[in-house]
Amino acid sequence: MFGKNTLMPYLLDRKIKTLDYVIISHFDTDHVGGVLYIMENMKIKNIIIGKQFETTENLQKFLSLVNKKKINLKIVQAGNKINIENNVYFNILWPEPSKPITENSINNNALVCKMICNDFSMLFTGDIEEQAEKELIAMYKSTNILESTVLKVAHHGSKSSSTEEFLDLVKPKIALIGVGKNNNYGHPNKDVLNRLNSIRH
Repeated sequence: MFGKNTLMPYLLDRKIKTLDYVIISHFDTDHVGGVLYIMENMKIKNIIIGKQFETTENLQKFLSLVNKKKINLKIVQAGNKINIENNVYFNILWPEPSKPITENSINNNALVCKMICNDFSMLFTGDIEEQAEKELIAMYKSTNILESTVLKVAHHGSKSSSTEEFLDLVKPKIALIGVGKNNNYGHPNKDVLNRLNSIRH
């Protein structure tokens, strides 16, 4: 179990016994499975999730633990802002409840948020795919809202995400891909890596 064998030891090794904030992008097991164990075994003050459009077993387990552990739950949507401390906050860019995506609903309605700390910014994209990227482009293309210092690349570098138009708006200086070595999915996709390498600033 990832929470017990990896995540919990990682936190305890760094003498972390309380988490002030946890952000969950969506409720696929590879994104929330370890967190459920942490919720059972460590104090968490606040958890942020996006508005949900589909009920899953993981979501039900999560909500049960929130009640059991009396954790402050913040359910957010596009347009919300979460203040963490002075000069550190998150702008919530997606999901947009007025136009939820029905195709691959859990991935495409995953939480997308931008952390801002002074001049530094980081865009977190969960597992959104091309359809959600198109919605974000339509919402924010005439602004610099998507532009970020660091991009957490969507969906583990899958070929279904990181379109050229989306990357052109984000303009990241650094791109991070969460991916297992020699994984069965072939992530990250070579075309995605090529698009990331060709970004012009």
